[in-house]
Amino acid sequence: MRILIVSDTHKAHGNLERALEKEGPLDMLIHLGDVEGKADYIEAVAGCPVHMVSGNNDFFSDLPWEEEFFIGDHHVFITHGHGYFVGMNEDRLKAEARGRGADIVMYGHTHMPALTVEPDLITLNPGSISYPRQKGRKPSYILMEVDQDGKVSCEIRYLG
Repeated sequence: MRILIVSDTHKAHGNLERALEKEGPLDMLIHLGDVEGKADYIEAVAGCPVHMVSGNNDFFSDLPWEEEFFIGDHHVFITHGHGYFVGMNEDRLKAEARGRGADIVMYGHTHMPALTVEPDLITLNPGSISYPRQKGRKPSYILMEVDQDGKVSCEIRYLG
């Protein structure tokens, strides 16, 4: 299974379209918020099932703040992250994920990619595919692959 994970598109979808073309075909798209009213468009261009949550800039959105679902045997918890103060650190988010029994937690908000693999929890942030803030400011996303045995691998990827 191939899963594209993005966040913080903020109505600018050129790089999302590029990533979809580059990484396709995909089995799932996960968007971690700040779609700014463009959820229908994102679902239309994805070409696969989509999980999407609202972010701090998704005013009047019907998208959920958080979502839990399974990818195979993996319990996934997704949120934009601002409610867990991820701009300071991941501690509250990780505690919440563990409290929910998740073994994968995903968030956005910071516009900076991050990936931490611990024995009981994978924590990831794809950064922003539209407005990156990390050093070098390259648009980023994460490609997650789950093999036939359920083993998860994640890679932060960048658009040139």
